[in-house]
Amino acid sequence: MSILQNKRVEVIHLGEEDYQKVWDYQESIFKKTVDRKIDNRKSAESSVLVTDNYLIFCEHPHVYTLGKSGSIDNLLLDEDGLQKHHAQFYKINRGGDITYHGPGQIVAYPILDLDNFFTDIHKYLRFLEEAVILTLADYGLKAGRISGLTGVWLDYEEGAEDPRKICAMGVKSSRWVTMHGLALNVNTDLSYFEYIVPCGIDDKAVTSMQKELGNELDMAEVRNRLAQHLAEVFGMELSS
Repeated sequence: MSILQNKRVEVIHLGEEDYQKVWDYQESIFKKTVDRKIDNRKSAESSVLVTDNYLIFCEHPHVYTLGKSGSIDNLLLDEDGLQKHHAQFYKINRGGDITYHGPGQIVAYPILDLDNFFTDIHKYLRFLEEAVILTLADYGLKAGRISGLTGVWLDYEEGAEDPRKICAMGVKSSRWVTMHGLALNVNTDLSYFEYIVPCGIDDKAVTSMQKELGNELDMAEVRNRLAQHLAEVFGMELSS
C-alpha cells in the first residue's frame, strides 16, 4: 500500500493553559492519528485516509515534569515546597529527565505523523533543534548542540567555559506519530530551575533569551518566527 503524504500542519494556539489539560488534549489527537494509521493498514488502498498533523503552542503555569527515564531525585522540592512555589509536578510518558515549564516560555508540541515527512526520530530531534537555532539566530544569539545531549545551548563549542541550555526537548513516538516536544526559554523566570537538576545534568546552567539579550521579548513574535523555521526545516505547509 502506498503512503499518502500530507505536509499540511494545523497550528493551534492555546495561550496559557494547565499542563494536564494540554497533555490530555495531546493524547486525544495522538490517539486519533494512531487509530487512523491502524485503520489504514486494514483498508483497501482506495479507502485510505491521509493523516493530519498539528503544531500546538502554549505556555504553562509553573510545573515540573519528569520523563520516563528520569530520576525523582532530580526534583529538589517536596510537596510543601511545590505548594509554596505554586508549582505542580507530573510523571509523564516522554523521553528525557526532569524539566520546568512556566510563564514566559514557549512550549511547542508537534503532533506529526512522520510518515508524512521522514521516519527517523534522531533526525526529527535534530530538525527541532535546528528550527530553534535558526530562531535564536534571528535575535543575534549563536546557539548549537552539545554532543550526546538533546536540546539547544549557548556557548556550546567543545571546551567552552559556560555552556547554557536555552531549549529543552523530550518526545514520545508510536507508529511514527509524535507528541510532547520542546520548551524555549524566552522571558522565563529562571529561579524555578534552581529547584531541579535540569534534564538530570548538574554541571551546566540554564538561560533565557531575555537574560542573554537584556530585555523582554515579544512572545508572539518569537513564536511566529519559531513556527516559520519549523515549517522551513520540515517542509511543512502551515495553516490555522
